Amino acid sequence: MFLAICRAFFRAQGWTLRGEEATVHRRCVVIAAPHTSNWDLVFTLAAFDMMNLPVRFTVKKEVTGFPAGIVINSVGGIGIDRSPKDGSTDRISMVDAMIRLFDEHPGDLAITVTPEGTRSRREKWKSGFYHVAVGAGVPILLGYLDYEKREAGIGGVIHPSGDFEADMREITAFYRDIAPKKPELFSVDTRFVDAP
Repeated sequence: MFLAICRAFFRAQGWTLRGEEATVHRRCVVIAAPHTSNWDLVFTLAAFDMMNLPVRFTVKKEVTGFPAGIVINSVGGIGIDRSPKDGSTDRISMVDAMIRLFDEHPGDLAITVTPEGTRSRREKWKSGFYHVAVGAGVPILLGYLDYEKREAGIGGVIHPSGDFEADMREITAFYRDIAPKKPELFSVDTRFVDAP
């Protein structure tokens, strides 16, 4: 029901989809950027649902049970378990836990991430999404929302080369020209901005 409302709102606001051909990648990490507003969730859920991309987002496994889990699971939430499997008491890293999700789900799995972290301005993106893609052996899809063009979709596919800096320069170059809802809250990772 919630996804149907998101789709209807997406259409009513005059948004269009781009890059549906990238959805041939059914096992991947999907960047969701820019992330400057709560409205981003509505448009992102609508776009990925309309493209039939099996996007999931991670939440603590404790919130996927009844009753909250009914809503969370229905819109793409997937519980992440950071407890060790080897009997130790140390929690595993978020990157390792997300790689483990790909191991545990052999079918379609597209995990969406917001490398900016929060909806506040960050000039250094979190790099975990890249390490998850490398560790799981999956591509990175460049999901985006351009509020100026009212356009949403997948702007490209990165097959991680293992050269983090080179791949991040390519990712940064793409997101530099995307118009967020609140421009003052968005920055690409400035470490990888090439001079114009």
